[in-house]
Amino acid sequence: MTDPGAVHAEGDRGDRSGVRTALAGLTTRGRSFLAAGVAAAICAYVLGQSDLLRVGLLLAVLPLVCAGVLYRTRYRVAGSRRLAPGRVPAGSESRVHLRMDNVSRLPTGLLMLQDRVPYVLGPRPRFVLDRVEAGGRREVSYRVRSDLRGRYPLGPLQLRLSDPFGMCELTRSFSTYDTLTVIPRVEPLPPVRLSGEAKGYGDGRQRSLALAGEDDVIPRGYRYGDDLRRVHWRSTARYGELMVRREEQPQRARCTVLLDTRAVAYEGAGPDSAFEWAVSGAASVLVHMLERGFSVRLLTDTGSSVPGEGSDGFAGANQESADAAGMMMDTLAVVDHSDEEGLSRAYDVLRGGGEGLLVAFLGDLDEEQAAVLARMRHRSGGALAFVLDSETWLREPAGVPGPSHGDEERLRMLREAGWTALGVPRGASLDELWRQADRERSGLAAASGGEGP
Repeated sequence: MTDPGAVHAEGDRGDRSGVRTALAGLTTRGRSFLAAGVAAAICAYVLGQSDLLRVGLLLAVLPLVCAGVLYRTRYRVAGSRRLAPGRVPAGSESRVHLRMDNVSRLPTGLLMLQDRVPYVLGPRPRFVLDRVEAGGRREVSYRVRSDLRGRYPLGPLQLRLSDPFGMCELTRSFSTYDTLTVIPRVEPLPPVRLSGEAKGYGDGRQRSLALAGEDDVIPRGYRYGDDLRRVHWRSTARYGELMVRREEQPQRARCTVLLDTRAVAYEGAGPDSAFEWAVSGAASVLVHMLERGFSVRLLTDTGSSVPGEGSDGFAGANQESADAAGMMMDTLAVVDHSDEEGLSRAYDVLRGGGEGLLVAFLGDLDEEQAAVLARMRHRSGGALAFVLDSETWLREPAGVPGPSHGDEERLRMLREAGWTALGVPRGASLDELWRQADRERSGLAAASGGEGP
């Protein structure tokens, strides 16, 4: 982003605020010279030493002249910032490129360039730029890194002007800034079958994608985003509202990823907390399913989803899947704990949904919420739950499974309701849990005498 402008200190003559600004920019050296000059002038007056008086005046006037000249100096410069990349996973680095162009006909003096960055991204970068010739430019860069996801503002750029004697420094700022988006870590997942999870999944998905029926003669009410070419004018005149012809869309395998964000369901904070593992797991499943061509939807316990997401979610295996993944990653980058006490609002959203795979990342559960999840299972073609016991995450070292008794009881309730439910120990790998879920579903299908698609 480029921000051209005049970097100068300009004010009306006799403007007291301008004088105060110039004097406030005096450095320690400038203030020392001024104090020494005033002291020498007073001593010269008391002792009657004219030579000392001239020295005192010289010492006092020099910093004032430097401040005045620097304050009246005009530098027309343009600053720009470029992020490479602008969206980066947590724990990875992004490089920020700064460029300063002198667009005036006069060379600049010594400049100090400083960029404002949040503390979590690292120390504030500072660069000293030598004299920039007329029409010249200088380019510098620095790296930023964050282990915490989020959206972080970078900027505005600041220029610190200094005189050749180091008596005065003035700071001027540009107005624009950029945003660095730190998204959750995404773990590659193997393409397992997860047998029996939904109609249209696996091999059957290719058959369902080829299905396309003719328009239904029964119209329906107009919905935002419908093609106006499908307006059924006869029905519109009859019912007095805009009606459109139904269109049987090609069926596509669906997947809904439910992320439990309730504050009461998690304990601890930081990059290694249970909540951050759940967010990263949800991101990994979303990207994986998009790559496999599923229609993917992100849902939280508040009932909210990604802005711009349709009722069937984002479609994968097309040129827009990368944009869809970016939108969902941006949403997960800023997702935070909610004040919800339960999962009923998410259930209300799923109540009218059709068949499809439901993958849930859950925190601590009580019997009431386990019952809500049991009802969710009946609204989906297959259900897979990763349950994180926050107490275990805080108590046990990484990689050591130790689910509490209450956690085991909740897992049993979910499994009896038809979920493939897995407890997540601290430091667990989603890749291994994903494979384990496939093995368990395959075993259940074999035991029941059925076979997934």
